[in-house]
Amino acid sequence: MRIGILSFAHLHAEGYLANLRRIPGVEIIGFSDADTERSKRIAQKYGVRWFWTHEDLIAAGPDAVIVTSENARHRELVQLAAGARVHVLCEKPIATTTEDALAMKTAVEEAGVKFMTAFPMRFSPAVQAAREMVRSGALGQVLAVVGVNHSENPKHHRSWFVDKELAGGGATMDHTVHLADLYRWMFGVEVGEVTAAISNPFDAEVEVDTAGLLLLKLENGVPASIDASWSRPSNYPRWGHLKMEIVGQKGSLLLDAFAGHLHVWRGAGGRGYEWAGFHPDPNQGMIESFVSSLRAGRQPPVSWNDGFEAMRVALAAYRSAAEGAPVSPADL
Repeated sequence: MRIGILSFAHLHAEGYLANLRRIPGVEIIGFSDADTERSKRIAQKYGVRWFWTHEDLIAAGPDAVIVTSENARHRELVQLAAGARVHVLCEKPIATTTEDALAMKTAVEEAGVKFMTAFPMRFSPAVQAAREMVRSGALGQVLAVVGVNHSENPKHHRSWFVDKELAGGGATMDHTVHLADLYRWMFGVEVGEVTAAISNPFDAEVEVDTAGLLLLKLENGVPASIDASWSRPSNYPRWGHLKMEIVGQKGSLLLDAFAGHLHVWRGAGGRGYEWAGFHPDPNQGMIESFVSSLRAGRQPPVSWNDGFEAMRVALAAYRSAAEGAPVSPADL
């Protein structure tokens, strides 16, 4: 299977390249990116072909592509791929507006190509075990859910993350969608209502939000929350802070999706630090699932609609914060 990467703008692109290389029978035809300095670095570091334009990569005849551009540019790249009958794995959030997301849906449906939203946390063994406990009734009736998704400010690695036009927002847009998707997936219901407070307490130099607190009402009546922020300093010893507490009548569950790591200090004077993971990489599971779905001719397990509904929760949060009132994602 021939796969290309459309844009290396997103932080996850380098990881996806490594994930693809671990799958037998996958040929990485290359990547396309308009940033010359970044592209030269990537091409040299990983020994992968650089296409000058996205059109050039598509003309090389990939079976599928991974879209890892800036959020606001997903639409044009998905439409480009679909127009050439190329299957798509699209980074989250799938778009920054409902108009763009719906246009993407039209493009892939008319072309008859398969589309998958990049929600790797569904492929975390810890998350899957938590879902099974919820679905099996092991916790009894669920009474409440609390979710946290924190990280450092990505402006130091990719400045477009703090550009509202390209990213669609800040930490709330970046981090809400993961937990919103997990709530939908775990409980099998949509988010009925969002009440949010959004602000920028962590970085006065950027014009986007660095923190958002969402109170959700799921359609089954269960109250839930999402605490999304770029609150971790760059020297924080741990990357990734997706946590969830599910409180039920028969018991409670505490999920820490990235707990499977070792803290390693190396070097002279013990100043070298490494956070070494030993748990399965959820990105690997996601990429392998995408490839196996295409090989089997079946729809990928994470759909366009999954990406769309999670995006609408984030958009509802911004509207709620602006209007000071609850908002239904279904109205967006």
